[in-house]
Amino acid sequence: MRFKVDENLHVEIADLLRERGHDALTVFDQEARGRSDHDIADLSRNEDRVLISLDLDFSNILIFPPEKYPGLIVLRLRKKSRSAVRLVITRVIDHLYKEPLAGRLWVVDEHRIRIHRVSDTL
Repeated sequence: MRFKVDENLHVEIADLLRERGHDALTVFDQEARGRSDHDIADLSRNEDRVLISLDLDFSNILIFPPEKYPGLIVLRLRKKSRSAVRLVITRVIDHLYKEPLAGRLWVVDEHRIRIHRVSDTL
């Protein structure tokens, strides 16, 4: 699977995804740091990459309709330490094989993964 790791996450997250066999780029890899949310979302879509972010704006389905993207993963965490994020991302990776991402928004916290499908919003 192909991922784009937003600038609000440590580059280590891309390394973790690569270790698990995924193609992962960071916003830093492409010198896209500081660009708008819309630019980052468009970049991810144009590259057919699932966007992973801590930015809760990406969970707004009116602004970022999930069906228009290869997948959106928004981490909604109380603790944003590298170890806490790494633990949650490991759980997300394990879940990738159980549920498709395309056209869906995954909102992930320390305890669960909520998956929003297009049919959920109609």
